[in-house]
Amino acid sequence: QVQLVESGGGLVQAGGSLRLSCAASGRTFSNYPMGWFRQAPGKERELVAGITWNGGDTYYSDSVKGRFMISRDNAKNTVALQMNSLNPEDTAVYYCAVGVSLKKYTYWGQGTQVTVSS
Repeated sequence: QVQLVESGGGLVQAGGSLRLSCAASGRTFSNYPMGWFRQAPGKERELVAGITWNGGDTYYSDSVKGRFMISRDNAKNTVALQMNSLNPEDTAVYYCAVGVSLKKYTYWGQGTQVTVSS
């Protein structure tokens, strides 16, 4: 049973930072890309960051490029998302995911809420 558990969400003021973490279990994820999605109220879920199995390549959406950084620790089966210079438009539920390519994902966690106040 694949399980992805996110943590680290919360309320932060605009300009602040948060670090999200995702713990993966149920299989060996070290061979697969992992990523972070977000979904704001009334909007579709979007991929904001992805990382290949060895961290050699990453993807960032234009909306977060230069502010967010994805990283992974294969020994611990974890992936993190460091979010800096947050603004109210970053408010969303953030989901960890494991995929088959840098932009295609097949399993998602339950999500963690991030709220950025102005």
